[in-house]
Amino acid sequence: MRFIKNFALKKYIKKCLSGSIPFAIPDRIVTVGIIVDESYFSDREALVEKLASDGIKKENIETLSFKEKVKSKEVLDYLYYSRKNISSTGIFLKEDVAAFINKPFDMLINYYDVEKPALLLATVKSKAKFKVGFSNIDNRFNSFMISTEAEKYTEFASELLKYLKILNKI
Repeated sequence: MRFIKNFALKKYIKKCLSGSIPFAIPDRIVTVGIIVDESYFSDREALVEKLASDGIKKENIETLSFKEKVKSKEVLDYLYYSRKNISSTGIFLKEDVAAFINKPFDMLINYYDVEKPALLLATVKSKAKFKVGFSNIDNRFNSFMISTEAEKYTEFASELLKYLKILNKI
């Protein structure tokens, strides 16, 4: 069943990418959304702190975490989704996740370096004006890419903020 759902999501993502137009970088970056793959990187709070310490207000940063499996008795106090929260037609079933995706962030950080249909779907459907991610992800998903590893969040954040300051966006 998972194979069929992934196949349907990949087909939907490909269809969305064919009609997409690249976004221009906004004048100033104020609001930031971060999509994190928790199977490879679970220190999302440290990433938020690093971004907040270098010029982006912490209250303007929101995170969305993707978890492969959520245990039935596991209680999470942050915004997350899993494959179960996505229909085979590419619709997010959790309202708070759909609200995150539809929010027009100035910048969306796609903090994952492995292409998974559930993560790519969130990136494609996001209404963010400017998307940033890792260079080993297909370049059609991000406007700006940084070449580093997901475990090195301080390096990623430093490089991102360095270029945003050079472009006078923060």
